[in-house]
Amino acid sequence: MTTVHGLEPLELPARLTAPPRLTQRHPWLLPAAMAAHRARRRTQWVRDAWSGRVAWAKRHEDRDLPVRLKQHGSLLLRELDPDQMHLQHNKVTNLRLAASRMDGLVIAPGETFSFNRVVGNCTRRKGYVDGMKLSNGEAEAGVGGGICQLANLVHWMVLHSPLTVVERSEHSFDPFPDTGRVLPWGVGCSIVYNYVDLVVRNDTDHPFQLRTWLGERYLHGQMRTDVRPEHSWRVEARGEQFLRREGQVYRRNQIWRRVVDRRTGDQVGDELVKSNCALVVYEPGPDVEVIDLD
Repeated sequence: MTTVHGLEPLELPARLTAPPRLTQRHPWLLPAAMAAHRARRRTQWVRDAWSGRVAWAKRHEDRDLPVRLKQHGSLLLRELDPDQMHLQHNKVTNLRLAASRMDGLVIAPGETFSFNRVVGNCTRRKGYVDGMKLSNGEAEAGVGGGICQLANLVHWMVLHSPLTVVERSEHSFDPFPDTGRVLPWGVGCSIVYNYVDLVVRNDTDHPFQLRTWLGERYLHGQMRTDVRPEHSWRVEARGEQFLRREGQVYRRNQIWRRVVDRRTGDQVGDELVKSNCALVVYEPGPDVEVIDLD
């Protein structure tokens, strides 16, 4: 660990310091490894169903629950490398299919939501096409690529609700500059069917409903419920830093959630959601301060 200029020590997550995985050294093993991961997750789902330990949310309701708790729109197309724009346009096709599977889902009290169980496996047979996927910090073509944007949207809305995040995997890399960024860096999700998932549980006495649809320029989402909660939530990034060590740039921050009493406007809680640290795979622009730790 290194401390400089009064900064907290930079301690890299194990996933960034571990030796290359076997599948990274021998990529031909990746399909078998993925099949094993998927089999374990399917076994877990079957075990949960037989035991009754988990009640999975699967009911959809066309009629809106009366209270709109959170709404957000996510830009569909970003200006990236012109050679990759066809993957951006294909992503829109994939998001339209995935959002239609998500739209109207009700998470009743005691139920658990799984992104992978609701959206399912994104295959060509279902109409999914090659979109942009991230693998080891690089953008590449893959069937169903881009649906992480829907998971990001859902996670952002969940953070503005009393629902409990049970499982969420973030990206190990910061792949793109912040051009046009609206949400804080570090609130996104990584999705790989079926073992890298976004899982959320409803520990309240009220149902919550997800509405998701595509407009001309944005992926839209709403979180709805039947009674407005007594609290509201404000999510923000703190301690944003770019640090260079041994020739590599890392980005880190913390995501915090302030809990506010709706009636008085007073802050009644301050929750650390996640500490993030990722390898930056682009060269930060001149307007980004990079602190050298060497």
